[in-house]
Amino acid sequence: MDWYEIIAELWNNHRGKFLGIIIGLTFGLLTALVGFWQTLFISICIVIGYLIGKRMDENESFREILERILK
Repeated sequence: MDWYEIIAELWNNHRGKFLGIIIGLTFGLLTALVGFWQTLFISICIVIGYLIGKRMDENESFREILERILK
């Protein structure tokens, strides 16, 4: 069994646990490398970027997103 098959099996059968491990590992490594507050800032930026991207995928204009955020 190669790494691709192992990752594919984990993704298909244990998606939540797999994502949790990846997120935890990334947060831990960033905290060790750049510090807690910088890591928290990066995490907040990622969440904001995700939310904006999700809205754009739902065919909502960028202007509507900004108006909703800045109200």
